Amino acid sequence: PDPVPPHALAQPLPEQLLPDVQVPPERTLPPPAVTAQGPDAPRTPVRAWIMWLAAVAVYLVAVFNRGSLGVAGFAAERRFGINASALSTFSMLQVLVYAGMQIPVGLLIDRLGPRRMLISGLSIMCVAQACFAAVPSFGLALAARGLLGCGDAMIFISVLRIVAAWFPVRRVPLLTQLTSLTGAAGGIASAWPLAWALRTFGWSGTFLAIAGAGVAVLVLPGVVVRDAPRAEPVASAEPAEPAEPAVDAPAARTRVRVQMREAWGRAHTRLGFWIHFTTGFPGAVFGLLWGYPFLVQGEGLGSGTASALLTLLICAGMGISFGFGILLTRRPHQRIPYALAVIAVTACMLATVLLWPGRAPLWLLVVLILAYATNGAGSMIAFDIARGANPPESLGTASGMVNVGAFIASAITLQVTGFLVDRTGAGHAVTAAAAVAGYKTAFCFPFLLLGIGATQILRLARITGEFTPSLGARHARGGRGGHGAAGECGA
Repeated sequence: PDPVPPHALAQPLPEQLLPDVQVPPERTLPPPAVTAQGPDAPRTPVRAWIMWLAAVAVYLVAVFNRGSLGVAGFAAERRFGINASALSTFSMLQVLVYAGMQIPVGLLIDRLGPRRMLISGLSIMCVAQACFAAVPSFGLALAARGLLGCGDAMIFISVLRIVAAWFPVRRVPLLTQLTSLTGAAGGIASAWPLAWALRTFGWSGTFLAIAGAGVAVLVLPGVVVRDAPRAEPVASAEPAEPAEPAVDAPAARTRVRVQMREAWGRAHTRLGFWIHFTTGFPGAVFGLLWGYPFLVQGEGLGSGTASALLTLLICAGMGISFGFGILLTRRPHQRIPYALAVIAVTACMLATVLLWPGRAPLWLLVVLILAYATNGAGSMIAFDIARGANPPESLGTASGMVNVGAFIASAITLQVTGFLVDRTGAGHAVTAAAAVAGYKTAFCFPFLLLGIGATQILRLARITGEFTPSLGARHARGGRGGHGAAGECGA
């Protein structure tokens, strides 16, 4: 049974209860709902947009780094002498590390602030890409890719914490989609431009240049970004209260465990996790690694056409994200139907391509790409649902839990797809018919995870009342007004 009744989530938290769950003031950030959304708080809209642009530029670089193996798969196979299963291990490890870091990163954001996490994450990614450019063996390259996932994990929910601190709550759903949209531009750069760079400058030159570009962008979080608007001091005739004593390590660990348990205990957090799990992974797997080989080896397209389709995946996703942001702002009670529509469209179009006799026509592949393009926008619904049910002091933790979803599903699918490609011989098939048949077999696995995820979404949507329009609308309005905002697949 859910420990928090659904109707209770629509009510603001009593003020007298907040001190019992907060980390001591000297160890935490001001709650976003107080610093940015208070009725008397000063508004600096231009500065807020500057903060967002600087932070989202870091996210753009992170998305570029994350997808940098998408068109470099064949080059990686030649450089390290590996097969399809080993190649998929690169992306699988990167995604697993990303997923495993989400909850620790959420806790660190709540404790240290998003600016420090942006600086740390981007620095780690630069080191990882420099190592990836230089190492000669598969094992060392694998370690570098895992390090890349560690740095990437710190970026997205840090950006969304900045959004929560600087923007009014009514704009947060739109800003969440705009963050996803703008970051997707990094995916465009990881398609055609990266393929050109690999042909022109080679492996080492290309990945060293990526690391150098990341170092240049470090100036933005270092100089421009601030965690939250500076609060005005309030004059008081009463003497200042003595500072709270430092919390010892066992007590701090206990508080962290309680914070994690409370965040996961809220049904809306679990609902957000499963929405992110189900809507985010099909397009992510296609764009991260297996889309390019499927289009070239399986469907027989040229490398230029395949790169163009991957670019279309990103561009269409940007447009769809903007549209979803507007829809979620105007009709928040329709969030579950939108998420289920994304799942249904993705499953139907993938089934159509796989059941098509032989190779699919180009127009059908374009429609499949457009279906995959809805995945990123659909996964952002998860953060909007979890946001309203979690108080500001556990916002990063809840966002990290939600953000794990699609990356767990992606890691599983990446590895299973690589295994099936090797088992069917699709990657080294002698005939075109054998290649397309092998890839179609490998691409059947996502239906299992789509079915599991859709079942969980339907179950939890009934528990939370999200399927009841009046309750869903009240909760969406109440959550926005009461708790501020929370935090991807992307990556």
